[in-house]
Amino acid sequence: MYGMVNKAMEEMVIKTHGEGTWEKIKAKAGVDIEVFMSNEGYSDDITYNLVAAASELLQTPPGKILHGFGEHWILYTAQEGYGSLMEANGRTLPEFLSKLPDFHSRVAMIFPQLQPPRFECSEITEHSLNLHYFSHRQGLAEFLVGLMHGLGKMFKTPVTVRQTAAKAQGADHDVFEVTW
Repeated sequence: MYGMVNKAMEEMVIKTHGEGTWEKIKAKAGVDIEVFMSNEGYSDDITYNLVAAASELLQTPPGKILHGFGEHWILYTAQEGYGSLMEANGRTLPEFLSKLPDFHSRVAMIFPQLQPPRFECSEITEHSLNLHYFSHRQGLAEFLVGLMHGLGKMFKTPVTVRQTAAKAQGADHDVFEVTW
């Protein structure tokens, strides 16, 4: 993953628990990187280890850490890092979600080594859709749910997310029913 992911996690932890807690999380995770470079690639294991260490030290389930990180990503990191792309992707939650399948294609122009997930939308109605999430990375379903809740807050639109198929339980990919 790009360093901006780990850097964003650092910002979230420091904002909510302080710099000392972040340093303890890094030590527990075995991460000795002083500063994550946003545009540099890092092993996915670093991110997974940071989440596991945060879960243990904060006595919070990993899913809850990932959910909070998803919201933080939308409300802070994405706005600062590529706010104009976010704005160009839609002015309402339904519009943004309908264009989500193409969003990472535009982000990949900025980050050429990005290995993004792929999204598809189906069963689109006036107040819901099914979001299909295809990723080679495991265990990030709660992060995606957090992203959806962050988008709901960004667009001031209450959102409900329910996972209807899980790759972790043998499905080909994850599917989420998103309702607003």
